[in-house]
Amino acid sequence: MEKLQPLSGRIALVTGASRGIGAALSVALAERGAHVVAVARSMDGLRQVRETIGAAGGTATIVPLDLADPDAIARLATTIEGRHGKLDILVGNAGIPGPNVAVEHAKPADWAEVLAINLTANWHLIRCMHPLLKRSDAGRAVFMSSSAVRQARADRGIYAVSKAGLESLVRAYAATNLGTSLCINLFNPGPVRTQMRRTVAPHEDPMSLDTPQHCAEKLVELCLPGFKDTGKLYDYPMRGYIEFAKPSVPA
Repeated sequence: MEKLQPLSGRIALVTGASRGIGAALSVALAERGAHVVAVARSMDGLRQVRETIGAAGGTATIVPLDLADPDAIARLATTIEGRHGKLDILVGNAGIPGPNVAVEHAKPADWAEVLAINLTANWHLIRCMHPLLKRSDAGRAVFMSSSAVRQARADRGIYAVSKAGLESLVRAYAATNLGTSLCINLFNPGPVRTQMRRTVAPHEDPMSLDTPQHCAEKLVELCLPGFKDTGKLYDYPMRGYIEFAKPSVPA
């Protein structure tokens, strides 16, 4: 493989790895030496990712898994522990857009599905993978946020709620692990040329957007052992960090 391999010997778990940013990131991590555990519902997409990684000389394990099933996430953690004994990188990339509908008109099933995948599944990943991340000398966890949190558009309310909840979850997780070897962060990719983006913005010219591969190159940096920031939100469109509002202090 042509690129430097600062992740040699490291184990990386990427969800939503069958296409888009997740697929591009899986390839980018493998190019840098990581063994990638690629998780998604689409077996066909996962096979293509594994073939791409293998053709470049990397290695990957593909896992067809529904993240709405917490027992499946727990079994995956047990499998990773048995095979590798640790986890160095966790990227919670999987997400669903949900319907373009006002919150007062949304169906309960839509609410439940979006929250299950975008928020609750990531809590189960944290809960189950945290013991394995602690065994790494430089555990790194990154979760995908969205500009929808700060925009809260009228027709994207459920999605915004799920990502706002995820931001709070990840910040709390990072705060709990300050002073440890874990670095836990959020990443907002912004508009990127993916199938999800086509779903939420069908009239947008996809060729005007950045590619998943370019986005993944930046995302990799947050996964490196030398990356020391934690509890931060990197905004890819701005190419910088977004400052969280500080809580008010009673007089």
